Amino acid sequence: MQDYILISTLNDFIFCPYSIYLHNIYMDTDESMYHATPQTKGKMAHEATDLKRSSNRSDEILALPVYSERLHLMGRIDVYRRKEQKLIERKYNLKQIYQGQIYQLWAQMFCLQEMGYDVQHMAFYEISTNKMIPIEMPTPAEEIEFEAFINQYLTYDPSQPISVNQNKCTHCIYCNLCDKTDLENVYT
Repeated sequence: MQDYILISTLNDFIFCPYSIYLHNIYMDTDESMYHATPQTKGKMAHEATDLKRSSNRSDEILALPVYSERLHLMGRIDVYRRKEQKLIERKYNLKQIYQGQIYQLWAQMFCLQEMGYDVQHMAFYEISTNKMIPIEMPTPAEEIEFEAFINQYLTYDPSQPISVNQNKCTHCIYCNLCDKTDLENVYT
């Protein structure tokens, strides 16, 4: 049996595969050791959705667990609006949308589709500005690109050397706990 990929780790894998390892090492410790303000705000913003309190619309499904056997993915969506056939990922603040975040949204979409839901629209909802940001549905070429990315994730060899990128490392919440660099993160 092949392990399932947590959808929430797709962006982390692009950012730095080693951060997933560090997350698993420190996940049972006090989050204040490594969580910075952006993560704390994001977690608080997600709380209402995770507890299914962010909406009382009858056509919305909140915090639905999803999976895809075909892609070996599992996770949870934030919001699916049945009437609009729209998948929405809530983020507290989006200064820039990264490819990993788009991959997370695509992963949720593929899971929902495999589970029998019709997804025709996708968007990020920026909580801090109350703004909906539409995201295009993936093209067939982008679906192939995504499947190649999933294969890269599934076949990743953690024994390979980690390339230290100073800009990425200083913006990593695990930077001060990482044994691959002696840099300080920008959040301290």
